[in-house]
Amino acid sequence: MAVNLVNVEAVSKVYGTRALLDGVSLGVSEGDRIGVVGRNGDGKTTLIRMLAKLEEADTGRVTHSGGLRLEVLTQHDSLDPEATVRHEVIGDLADHEWAGNAKIRDVLTGLFGGLDLPGFEQGLDTVIGPLSGGERRRIALAKLLIAEQDLIVLDEPTNHLDVEGISWLARHLRERRSALVCVTHDRWFLDQVCTRMWDVQKGSVFEYEGGYSDYVFARAERERIAATEETKRQNLVRKELAWLRRGAPARTSKPRFRVEAANALIQDVPPPRDTSELMKFATTRLGRTVFDLEDVSVQAGPKLLLKHLTWQLGPGDRVGLVGVNGAGKTSLLRAMADAARSEGERQPAAGRIVVGKTVKLAYLSQEVAELDPALRVLEAVQQVRERVDLGKGREMTAGQLCETFGFGKEKQWTPVGDLSGGERRRLQLLRLLMDEPNVLFLDEPTNDLDIETLTQLEDVLDNWPGSMVVISHDRFFVERTTDRVLALMGDATMRMLPRGIDEYLERRRRMTEAAVPAAPAPAPAGAKAVSAADARAAKKELQKIERQLDKISEKETTLHAQIADNATDFEKVAKLDAGLRELVAEREELEMRWLELAEDA
Repeated sequence: MAVNLVNVEAVSKVYGTRALLDGVSLGVSEGDRIGVVGRNGDGKTTLIRMLAKLEEADTGRVTHSGGLRLEVLTQHDSLDPEATVRHEVIGDLADHEWAGNAKIRDVLTGLFGGLDLPGFEQGLDTVIGPLSGGERRRIALAKLLIAEQDLIVLDEPTNHLDVEGISWLARHLRERRSALVCVTHDRWFLDQVCTRMWDVQKGSVFEYEGGYSDYVFARAERERIAATEETKRQNLVRKELAWLRRGAPARTSKPRFRVEAANALIQDVPPPRDTSELMKFATTRLGRTVFDLEDVSVQAGPKLLLKHLTWQLGPGDRVGLVGVNGAGKTSLLRAMADAARSEGERQPAAGRIVVGKTVKLAYLSQEVAELDPALRVLEAVQQVRERVDLGKGREMTAGQLCETFGFGKEKQWTPVGDLSGGERRRLQLLRLLMDEPNVLFLDEPTNDLDIETLTQLEDVLDNWPGSMVVISHDRFFVERTTDRVLALMGDATMRMLPRGIDEYLERRRRMTEAAVPAAPAPAPAGAKAVSAADARAAKKELQKIERQLDKISEKETTLHAQIADNATDFEKVAKLDAGLRELVAEREELEMRWLELAEDA
């Protein structure tokens, strides 16, 4: 029988005149992995702070089992700014001690990309003080994961991690014996890690068995049975449920609720997007040319991020862009945006970007644009436009769109200066959509947004007719809003990934394994070391393979463009698709050979 670690009994917490938590009773047992969700401001962080006894409840009590070892990752770390990374993470362990510890090696590699901490100028001896908030947060997370605990409490652990880091963290937490309570807006992460969910809503906490997918099923069923009047919100839940049920079975590996009930809920829900209809509308608005990149190279200072890139963003294309940090994702969008704003006059370091004459671009950058803090939310939106056409006959007023994005009637009269970071992010995105663009560049749009706002944003984008490029570490959002995934692999190239982010993670794993030398093993009797001549020959063949891979990448881009141009000619599309499959097979064979040669070289 699982031991009870924490008990929360009839806990209440009031701020001002608002009750964040009202008579909440919960428990955490050994082996629990609990995900905490809810709207921003509804009390998720307050709940876990009281759970960890970092904050006192107004009424009720929180009790811990005797000798409970508990660690908390909060939004603000308590690292010593004058200490080094080595001192905070590894402590006084000698190099041979920590390097011989598989757990420490796994954490350092998973969170930082290697034992020498690539990206930190002095490696483990880097002083913490000058580091960015994201770097400090990863150090705090590494320190927590290396220690042993009975219960760990994490507040937004995936912030500042890339797709690979999030994938590693999910695997690591699944394999740990510690119980876990985690606040996060990353729905893929919740589905991979959690076995129970807590939904914080209006002072109450609703408990569900299973991960995020199971939670959506159960919530939709609960709201159907309750016959709630929140029709719009219920429809969004049903729409997301339809997306989950029609997706890959892996999204819900352990469904705990009746599949028949879930299917009954979604039988009349159409797919999230009518792709062919949106493509037709987008072509009408945009014409045939949106962005054509011809032999483009992109630089950031002296560093060459992309070279000889030929790629076409067509009308209605919805593209997810993933890649390692620093590979050039944001730089590529900026180069394309610069060309659009200057009507083609500003061009990248090499090559040419051709922009369609009808392109009207909206670019959501990672920086929140400054607005007059005295403006009210509704006034800031009405500054752009009073009404917006969402396509297919759908039109919304500024006030209606505000409500869709979580700004209720009262909140619409809040001064911009009083908004939180997440609310300003929502307002920024709202203003962009009000300007009726036909091309959207979204760079980390999910930052600071809660799950309910994310589902509302996805609903708006479902019917938005235009071309779109999304950069995001939120895997669920990328898979939900885009139709294909491209990757910058960190080697100055772009690759199309037919199998999406799973394929990206597999490729990165192979590249990492090829780059990191294995521990030297004793050579078998009679074995010969690789000669210098063999190594030179391997390097020569490697260079040849890399040139071949570049050519294949260009051919793939051309074939994808031809498939898009001949979308209605099914016979021609079939032939082009067959050619594309041959190229993919050839590329994979070459990549395997590259990995074999890398060791000799």
